[in-house]
Amino acid sequence: MADGSEDHGTRPRSRSGALRSRIKSGYLRPALERLGPSTGVIIGFLLIIVLGAVLSPNFISERNVLNILRQTSMLGVVTVGMTFVILTAGIDLSVGMTLSLYSVVAAMLFADGAGYPLAIVVVATLVLGIAVGAFNAAIIIWRGVAPFIVTLAMMAIASGAALTISGGKPIGGIQGTYAWLGAGSIGPVPVPVLIMLAAFVLGDFVLRFTPYGRQVYAVGGNEEAARLSGIPVNRVKLVTYMISNASAALGGIIFSARVTVGDPWAGRGLELDAIASVVLGGTSLFGGVGSLWGTLLGALIISMINNLLNLLNVSPYTQGIAKGCIILVAVALYKKREA
Repeated sequence: MADGSEDHGTRPRSRSGALRSRIKSGYLRPALERLGPSTGVIIGFLLIIVLGAVLSPNFISERNVLNILRQTSMLGVVTVGMTFVILTAGIDLSVGMTLSLYSVVAAMLFADGAGYPLAIVVVATLVLGIAVGAFNAAIIIWRGVAPFIVTLAMMAIASGAALTISGGKPIGGIQGTYAWLGAGSIGPVPVPVLIMLAAFVLGDFVLRFTPYGRQVYAVGGNEEAARLSGIPVNRVKLVTYMISNASAALGGIIFSARVTVGDPWAGRGLELDAIASVVLGGTSLFGGVGSLWGTLLGALIISMINNLLNLLNVSPYTQGIAKGCIILVAVALYKKREA
């Protein structure tokens, strides 16, 4: 009787403990593991929405939400390419000023006496971006120069080229279908947002379902092991930097379409926002870990922070401090996680 009573008393506690353990390890943990490094950015994204709604009634208005999405579109397409680069443990500091160059070139081809059709303008600008990315990769791969140095030099070259060919002034005359790419909508969704989403869908497909995408993760995870396993590391890096500047070229087209001018200062400081977006989205600066959808949330967070600070009339200089602190905190967290 005593034995039976003892069993009766201990069995419910055992079952309860097993149930709690199963919930914790069998359901919650796998769910968090599936989110992976993006868990933090999802929480941060929701917190900023709540904070913005509390601090400014206009933050979650339909008009402001569409404005945030439009503002994110240019940054978003640039972060697609930046994600590829950082996944290989590289960096591309040139994307801000090359975007400025591409916006000027596109405007000059379309409106400044050249008058080429929009399709030719878009293709020519993208080809220029691919060529610049290939040049960056060639120096990095075959001369063994650090990506930081090569892309920093290209940032200066692109800035000087944009200012030289534009005379330091915006190039206007963009109208018609070109301007529609920046200001038009299909249904309730702005065209630049659709372009950005298409870039993310295509990029995510490449990373998840193609051999090249798997090679990108392998190179970032361990370059030497990838080389020994037969992965063409140099080719992967070449394509990656070409994608990065092609994304910047697309960003330049979106910018010039939105403001109807090509501006030699259009992308000043954009590389900081792009890196911050990628790191916030869960992509490790040390390579091999990350996803494009996390990057998209990171880009939205950066745009929402900028928008909220503008609504609160905070100085743009202070906004720079905030973004710099975000990068430092994110990098510190990932470094701690790796340790």
